[in-house]
Amino acid sequence: MNYVKTGILMAGLTALFAVIGGLLGGKTGMVMALIFAAGTNLFAYWNSDRMALSAHNAVEVGPEQAPELYAMVQDLAQKAGLPMPRVYLMDDPQPNAFATGRNPQNAAVAATTGILQTLSYEEMAGVMAHELAHIKNRDTLIMTVTATIAGAISSVVNFGFLFRGGDNRPNFLVQIAIMILAPLAAVIVRMAISRTREYAADKMGADICGNPLWLASALEKISGGGAQIPSEAAERHPATAPMFIVNPLSGQGMDNLFSTHPAMQNRISALMHQAQAEGISDFGQNLWAGQAQPQNHAATPQGYGQR
Repeated sequence: MNYVKTGILMAGLTALFAVIGGLLGGKTGMVMALIFAAGTNLFAYWNSDRMALSAHNAVEVGPEQAPELYAMVQDLAQKAGLPMPRVYLMDDPQPNAFATGRNPQNAAVAATTGILQTLSYEEMAGVMAHELAHIKNRDTLIMTVTATIAGAISSVVNFGFLFRGGDNRPNFLVQIAIMILAPLAAVIVRMAISRTREYAADKMGADICGNPLWLASALEKISGGGAQIPSEAAERHPATAPMFIVNPLSGQGMDNLFSTHPAMQNRISALMHQAQAEGISDFGQNLWAGQAQPQNHAATPQGYGQR
C-alpha cells in the first residue's frame, strides 16, 4: 500500500509540474526549467552522501574503532541481502541516525553518539535495520526524483514570465496565485512522500531485525529528541532533516502536511500491530536467540563507538 501511495503522490507531483509549466511558461519554459532542476539535483544525487556526512561531521569507523556497531550492521546487511555499507559516527548528543548514498553499492549509515548511549543492543539493531531498509528500498533515488520535480516546479514558476505561453496564459492575478501556491503544493506532496517512505522503512526494518518491538521501543525512547536535545548540525543544515529516523529539528512534533516524518505514535502503533500479526509479544523473540548476547554498553560514552 505504501508503494502504491508513493506512486500516486509522485504521479500527482509530475502532473502538477506539467500543468504549472504549461500555464506559465509554455512548452519552452517547462522544458528549460526541467533541465535546470534536473542538472542541479543530479549533482546533489551524486554528491549527497558526502555533503550530508560532511555537514554533520561524521567520521567513518571500522571494526577496530566500533566493533559492536560494525558487526551489527554487517550482520543485518547480510540478512537484508545488501552489500556492507560504510559506517559513520557523529559526535552529537541527540539520539538519531540516518542512511545515505545513491544506491546500495554506494551507501552509508550514520549514528550519533547520543543514540548509542540511549538504546539497548536490540533497539539499536532495530534502528540500523530501519536505515538499511531505506537503502534496500532505494528511498534516496525516490526522494531525488521528487526533489527534481519539486525543483522544476519552483524554477518554472520563477522563470515562467520570461517565456511566452501563448494566448492561453491566465490573467495576472491567477499567475500571482500560481507563483505562491504551486511551490507550496510541491513541498506538501514531497513531504507526504517522505512520510510514506518512513512507514515503509519501519515495516521492512522490523522484518530485517526480526522483531518489530525492538524498533518500536527505540522510537519511543528517542521520540522528541529534537526538542529535548537540540542538534547544532541539524539546525545549521535543516535540509538534511528528512534523512534522519526522527526529525532532528527543534519545534517539530505534529504529523501535519509540512512534517517530514509521521507522528511517532502512529509509527509505534503500526509496529505494534505488525508484531501482533506476526505473533510476537516478547521483546526476547529475536534473531539473536540461541547466540551469546553482547553486553549492553548503552550507558557508557563508548557504547558501540570508539574505545
